[in-house]
Amino acid sequence: MLPFAQGLLAWPQGPVLFLRARDGAALRQFPLSQLVCEQSFRPDADLLERAGLRVVADAAVEGMRYPLVLVLPPRQREEARALLARAVQLAAPGGIVVAAMTNNEGAKSGEADLKQLTGLAGTLTKFHCRTFWTRPLEGNGDGALLTQWASLDAPRRIEGGRYLSRPGVFAWNRVDPASALLVESLPTDIAGHGADLGAGWGFLSLSLLARNPGIAALDLYEAEARALALAKQNLADVASPVALDYQWHDVTAGLPKRYDFIVSNPPFHTQSRADRPDIGQRFIAAAAEALKPGGRLWLVANRHLPYEQTFNERFGEVRVAGERDGFKVIAATKARR
Repeated sequence: MLPFAQGLLAWPQGPVLFLRARDGAALRQFPLSQLVCEQSFRPDADLLERAGLRVVADAAVEGMRYPLVLVLPPRQREEARALLARAVQLAAPGGIVVAAMTNNEGAKSGEADLKQLTGLAGTLTKFHCRTFWTRPLEGNGDGALLTQWASLDAPRRIEGGRYLSRPGVFAWNRVDPASALLVESLPTDIAGHGADLGAGWGFLSLSLLARNPGIAALDLYEAEARALALAKQNLADVASPVALDYQWHDVTAGLPKRYDFIVSNPPFHTQSRADRPDIGQRFIAAAAEALKPGGRLWLVANRHLPYEQTFNERFGEVRVAGERDGFKVIAATKARR
């Protein structure tokens, strides 16, 4: 928001689109009623809604083009380029695109990408961040490049065509080794109604259903809507009588149901790769609260993460079920009292 606060750019009269929007004090300088916020990550979407901002799942569905498009590109390069292309496509004739990234999340690359796509009118650096913006867009810049970049994060088949994924979601182009270890460590007698916390594009759920015929129902919880949509498509191809439910939900806020079993490969860092063990600890606590007495949890994590105390405080039985390549699988049973 610094170019507007310093008077380098004028705030428009009409609606303003904010892609990958996040709430922040700097927004309060401007009329919040003008903002249309697109955010697929549930915790950030919840914060925006609690602040009274309008949140949409897909701004393109609105059928509008905007005099100003703000965008916070993600770290992953292909996803970021696709998002910048969308921003340009959603800008009205004469509109501008303003982007900002922190230095440790690829700000220089993001600036170079927008410059290549449309050219730049200005840039600012402050607070270990970089803000950069276009000239008024009378056309769409490099049309061929725009079309190419707009499809860079499109869903595609991976692992020999077995799964559908897309750039930007966790472990988008492979089965990550932690999830693979968790699957190998699971028994085949899992039964009843269960949940997959942080389900991603669906690998754990697919593996659970393939190995455990006693499962009657499975709920997939995922905070990133882009990943949850992939999981829904991946599991749609599975011929199974199991009742499936898909929840775009922030697990750290707690779970609304009770379960016989839970599996999880929880996130443990921010987009900038800073460790956040408190996220995994909250996943463990949420699982303990949601499990029925005698219910079981299997969770995989980096070996160095300090989860044992949280497990010991909340479960009656805790053991290491597997270890490999710096990862550990912890199996825990909730006490019956």
